Formats: sequence, structure tokens, C-alpha cells
Amino acid sequence: MPQVWITGLGAVSALGSGAQALAEALLSGRSGVTAQAGSEVHGLKPFAAAAVTAALAPGLPPAQRNLYDRHSLMALEAAAEAWAQAGLPATAAEPDRAAVAWGTGLGGSASLEASYEQMFTARPPRVHPYTVVRVMANSAASHLAMRHQLRAAQLAVSNACASSAQAIGEALWLLRNGRADLALVGGSEAMLHVGSALGWQAMGVMAPLDAEQPEQSCRPFDDARKGLVLGEGAAALVLETEAHARARGATPLARLAGYGHSVDAVHLSRPDAAGQARAMAAALRDAGLQPADIGYINAHGTATEVGDAVEAESITAVFGRRAVPVSATKALHGHLIGAGGALELVATVQALRRQLLPPSAHVRSSALIEQADIITGEARAATLRAAMSNSFAFGGSNVALIVGTAG
Repeated sequence: MPQVWITGLGAVSALGSGAQALAEALLSGRSGVTAQAGSEVHGLKPFAAAAVTAALAPGLPPAQRNLYDRHSLMALEAAAEAWAQAGLPATAAEPDRAAVAWGTGLGGSASLEASYEQMFTARPPRVHPYTVVRVMANSAASHLAMRHQLRAAQLAVSNACASSAQAIGEALWLLRNGRADLALVGGSEAMLHVGSALGWQAMGVMAPLDAEQPEQSCRPFDDARKGLVLGEGAAALVLETEAHARARGATPLARLAGYGHSVDAVHLSRPDAAGQARAMAAALRDAGLQPADIGYINAHGTATEVGDAVEAESITAVFGRRAVPVSATKALHGHLIGAGGALELVATVQALRRQLLPPSAHVRSSALIEQADIITGEARAATLRAAMSNSFAFGGSNVALIVGTAG
């Protein structure tokens, strides 16, 4: 089976623009979570979230900007960074051998909410003429395909919190099967608006705002964890077959070595340890590795009471008690829903390259440390050749991705 190399990384998050800024913030424990204003009119309490504050695509003409939802603009930024690091020409040299695979949970949800607001407030009622093309779940993938001339395949995955991780895994198989030589992969999400926040608050899984320390509102694996904090952003990776990358003299950052996907088929929102364990075991088989080969796991770790406990159980089932270092980075960049898997894979690649494992921030006490070797306090130096990133979704979809050192 041909090896697949990662030759480019890109990221846009509340921790700053760029994959480098992401890695440095995670290692230092710098949080991008801040207090967000509520809405008395809609009954929305102030909430904690990880918002992107950087200007997006500032050079884009207004007439073109009208075609983009916020999550698609973030996709452009992250993809441009990954594409440039890979050393590729502006458009693919062989478009028919280049693909795009992109994940998002709700796509252009901000544009959809804006259309409803316009419908009820504008006189006469009207919506933006580009509402449909901004809202559709494949809009970001379509923009990326056009910008870089990626014509081999377009995969647009919307599978809740597993969306971008699944898109990356499916692209891995696409390259292995000879359908393409190169793929631009990742995900984007932008749902920090009233309707989305109300929905998550109503479900009872969103952490209340810590008024004294807003940046610590999200505390995965901590005994006093109270729920997730929404984030927004995008992450991108360039995947290439080893032969394609070598032919053009590209330098590998890592190998995308394994992909495992399972479905709980148990409950819409309650996670299942057996289903998660099946995904991790499948990724190990796909990579041809044993549990002892994995030196770090970037956990899904949303900071919900049940979710973190179930994930600690599933990791223990596959790897053994306290057998592998684990951390959850959502404490700092928030939960990017459909884009979370891609951002956390970028973070995992950076940990592998630096041989430094980011800690789980804000853990004061944790009974789960008895099961899993949760990294707390400071970053931990390591000698690792392979690492895993987990993404588990409402609806029962579980994805595990494995990256390894190149060469």
C-alpha cells in the first residue's frame, strides 16, 4: 500500500492564524476562550467561546466576498497556508490527479441565520441572493476546488463532530486506491451566533461562563468539568502519495498512517465506549501498528461529564490503564465541531514533529487520571514515532487518525 505524506499544514483558530501559532499556544497553555455577549431579546445568557478575531481574506474584493460564508473564508486562509508550505504552484500542476476533501458540521450556519433575520426584519422581506450557495455544506470544498483547480474528486463530509476527521480519512483511502496523487483536506466551522449558542445551551452540554476566569470555562478531564465551549476556525493539510511528493522534491512533515471509523448505533448523543474502541482498533490495524507503538493521543475530550469518562474508558480498553499519554486541547481552542478533527490532527502532527506533548489545560483534580495518563501542568517531552487523534460525534460516528514520522 503506498505511503501518504503530509506536506503542508494550515490553521485559523482563536489561538491565532497559522499552524505555528496553534502549536505554541497549546504548548504554553495560552487560552483563546473569552466571554461572549448574550442577547436579552433572545434569552441568550453571556457565554464562553473561542472566537477568531483576525481579519479574514482582507484582499478579497467585496463582490467576491458576497459568495462566501464565514466558514468558507476561514477555509481559504487555512488552505492557503498549507498549500504554500507544501511548495505547490497556485493551481495544481495536474488538476485531474488532485482532489479536495473537506468537513463541516453545519456549513454556512451564520448565513442561514442571517437569512432568517433578514426575512423577519427587512421590509419588504428578503434574503441575500447568494444564501443557498453560502449555506450548502459543500461550499467551502467547492471554493477550494476552484481556487486550486482540484478536479479529481470533491468529498464534502458533514458528520457532526467527526466531519473533518472522516474527510481526511476518506482522502487517505482515495490516494491509496490510486484515484488521485494529491489532496487538500481539512475542515471549517463558524457557528458563534445566537441560534447556535441557544441550541447548545438548551441541550445542557455547553459549559457555563466562568465569570472570574472566562478562559478556564472549558476543563476536559477535570472533576469539576461542566461542558464544552464552542470554537470556530479552520484547519487544512496537504496529502500526497510518497511517489508524487518525491518526484517534485517535497519534504514530508509526517505520514498519515491510519484511519479507523465506526458507528455506535446506540444513541444520538450519548457516547459508547465500545464504538470508540472499535474506531481506535481499526486505525491501528489500518496503520499496521500495535497499541504500544502509539506515543500520544489527542483526545476528543469535550469536557462533558459523560463524554470524558467514556473516552477514558475506551482508551483504557484499547491501550491499557495509563499506557499512553493523553491530552485534550479543546480547553484552549474550543470545540470546532465539524472542523475539530482537522485542527486537532494539525496539533498532533506538530506534537510529533516537536516531540513535545501539549497538556490538558485547567485540570485541577481528576479521578480519570487513574485510568488514563492525562498530561497536566506543562508540556511533556517525548520520544514518539506515532500518535493518534480521536474525533467522536453526536449520531455515534467515531473516527481515529494515526500519524507517524516520515522516512
